Amino acid sequence: MKDLSIKKLYYSISEVSKITEVEQYVLRYWETEFEELKPQKNRAGNRIYTNKDIQLILKIKSLLRDKKYTIEGAKKIVGNIDQSIDIIGSSKVITLPDLPDNIVESKKEKLTLNKDLAEVKEILEMLLTKL
Repeated sequence: MKDLSIKKLYYSISEVSKITEVEQYVLRYWETEFEELKPQKNRAGNRIYTNKDIQLILKIKSLLRDKKYTIEGAKKIVGNIDQSIDIIGSSKVITLPDLPDNIVESKKEKLTLNKDLAEVKEILEMLLTKL
């Protein structure tokens, strides 16, 4: 992942494209596919992305390009993370999303500790981006 050394409140689509190494037209397409990715627009109608948006884009990019998920598969993962966070009053209650059947089946086959920890780490990182 790219280091966001310059901390800003909002980034333009061209800045986000450079930071994430994702083409601008792909970012616009992902907005139509992932309901969680909805950057605000300024008065001129230009997209303005937050750090949270950038983290989500990097997660989507990782799922689609590195882990070779389909758009539908990535939608389920991103959607499960969004549904797993409930805010009650001023305290946050976090519940883990339902794990896909293939992970449950893999667990039955006694995955190694490293793989189990990697899965837990990935889920926790996804949840962290939502806080």
